[in-house]
Amino acid sequence: MLDEFKTFIARGNVMDMAVGIIIGAAFTAIVASLVGDLINPLIGLLSGGVDFTDNYAVLAGEVPEGASLEAAREAGAAIFAYGAFVMAVINFLIIAFAVFMLVRLVNKIKDAAAKEVEPAPEAPKGPTAEELLAEIRDALKAKT
Repeated sequence: MLDEFKTFIARGNVMDMAVGIIIGAAFTAIVASLVGDLINPLIGLLSGGVDFTDNYAVLAGEVPEGASLEAAREAGAAIFAYGAFVMAVINFLIIAFAVFMLVRLVNKIKDAAAKEVEPAPEAPKGPTAEELLAEIRDALKAKT
C-alpha cells in the first residue's frame, strides 16, 4: 500500500494539481484584496457611498436600526444577508474573468510556440518507385 501511495504521489498529474492548488490559494488572496481594497470602494463611490456588504434584511429577532451585518449576526437575529451574497457574486465574476484571461494568454503562447515549431514545407515529390521501374522497363524495351 505504501508503494502504491508513493507511485500515486510521484505522478506528474498529482504534482501539477498540487502546484495549481497552491497558486490558486495565493491568487484568491490577491483577488480578495483587489475586490476588498479597490473594487468595493469604487462601487461604493459610484453608488453614492453604498457598501453592499452590510446590506441585509432581518427575518426574525431584534436588531438596532443601522447596525452592521456583523452586529446583527452577533445579536443572534435571523438575517438575509443579500449584500454579502452580491459581493460574493462580484468576487466570483472577477475571479472567473481573471482565470479566463490567464487561460487565453496561455493558449496564445501555446499557439505562438506551435507556429515556431511548424515544419518547413515539403519539397515537391518525385516519381514513385513503380513509375521509375516502368520508365526503366520502357527504356530497356526501346533498346531491343
